[in-house]
Amino acid sequence: MTEHLYSPPAEPPRILHADHEILVVDKQSGLLSVPGKGDHKADCLIERLKGAFPQVLLVHRLDGDTSGVMVFALTAHAQRHLGLQFENRQTKKHYLARLWGHLEPKAGRVDLPLCVDWPNRPKQHVDHENGKPAQTDWKVLRHDPDGTTRVRLNPLTGRSHQLRVHMLELGHPILGDPFYATGPARDFPRLMLHAESLRLRHPDGGQFMTFTAPCPF
Repeated sequence: MTEHLYSPPAEPPRILHADHEILVVDKQSGLLSVPGKGDHKADCLIERLKGAFPQVLLVHRLDGDTSGVMVFALTAHAQRHLGLQFENRQTKKHYLARLWGHLEPKAGRVDLPLCVDWPNRPKQHVDHENGKPAQTDWKVLRHDPDGTTRVRLNPLTGRSHQLRVHMLELGHPILGDPFYATGPARDFPRLMLHAESLRLRHPDGGQFMTFTAPCPF
């Protein structure tokens, strides 16, 4: 597989929320969350945020091709607090995606263990012997006239490429996926996957907060 040319969008990050503990951003598709390998992949979301928030700390990641809600910590306490919420699956994440084909039934769950596909990394694949547990709930929002399906996805675990591989295993890859889609399903301007909302407890006081970012497709 030829390496995808990294050409991140020039627009500055869109800040959804900022206070004394956390920073919530709407990440653009095509922008890495953290630096990649090589100087040509040094431009990334966290580096762009350091200009206005030099104390910013990483909590979780979104794939470079995925857009949507990301939370960062602004203190070590917040980083620990949020990190434990992700680790203990206490956060609630909802994604929107467009899939190739007509997905039936209207809702369901994929429960397939995943691990890295070493000869083809960073791709992941289903591995019932060595894979880590991975579950994704899906709900069909509509079937579009062009033969594609719009869905809301709720990952119950947080494995790398989880949503992308799970949809592929259903026979309905996410449109525009440079790793897993083939043929006409790949011929889209971007990966049609967007982190629509994130619900978490604020590190200062534990209040539940939900952050959303409008879907760009």
